Amino acid sequence: MENVKTNEKEKKYHLGVIYLITSAFFFALMAVFIRLAGDLPSMQKAFFRNVVAVVIAGVTLIKSKEKLSVPKQAWPSIIMRATFGVVGIVCNFYAIDRLLLSDASILNKMSPFFAVVGSYFILKEKFTVFQGLAVFIAFIGGMFVVKPSFSSMDFFPAAIGLLGGIGAGLAYSFLRKAGTYGTKGSFVILFFSGFSCIFLLPFFIINYTPMSWYQILMLLLCGASAAGGQFMITAAYYHAPAREISVFDYLQLLFSTAFGFFIFGQVPDLWSIIGYCIIVAMAIWMFFYNRKR
Repeated sequence: MENVKTNEKEKKYHLGVIYLITSAFFFALMAVFIRLAGDLPSMQKAFFRNVVAVVIAGVTLIKSKEKLSVPKQAWPSIIMRATFGVVGIVCNFYAIDRLLLSDASILNKMSPFFAVVGSYFILKEKFTVFQGLAVFIAFIGGMFVVKPSFSSMDFFPAAIGLLGGIGAGLAYSFLRKAGTYGTKGSFVILFFSGFSCIFLLPFFIINYTPMSWYQILMLLLCGASAAGGQFMITAAYYHAPAREISVFDYLQLLFSTAFGFFIFGQVPDLWSIIGYCIIVAMAIWMFFYNRKR
């Protein structure tokens, strides 16, 4: 019986890894389409991203024909996941439009570290001195990417990108908590996407910028990629704890760097590369530490 449980746990772990790597690819692809959509307000791009996700998540729920029931105790977590998720998306979109794809990606990928901090307060998971040290060093790595100098034009979008990583990290902590109540992942995605659309609609209307058919196509592809990434990352964290698999999420940096170089001719500077190395090193260090525990 114990061997069966161990095998089942390992199976879930491996599925979680596969889902997370697939998610990383989709989110990197999403960033490419955001950039290709051109000079449009970040809120407008974010709105389109979530409209597509609403349709896909809604169709998925209808086709599943499963009885949908959401435990009352799960609602606060679902609402907080949506709230912080909106912050994460809008800040990430803003950064993608103004930074190198790889810089925007790594700042957003500070989220697993903040998920560790969030898990301490939200899920009451143990927070060790080692984890605290790893989060602190990773934050220093983030500063190499942000390069906090008010004379730099990239400082503000980089700071916004880091804020997006914080929002995403807290959102994933609440996502994990919602999952502990048995809430369906597809419903969480549908609620989050619908909540985002309602929140973004006033900004979309007030600051609407006319779009070409090409821009509309890019935004639809952005939404499809984002929905794919969202389904995959939700499935990943439902199968395994973030502390065990989150390191694989950093493959998005590899995908984003490759896309940025081959499509946009972007090359990160030395300080950013140092920051990447520090953050990824901390992610790998934390991964092996948690696996050992």
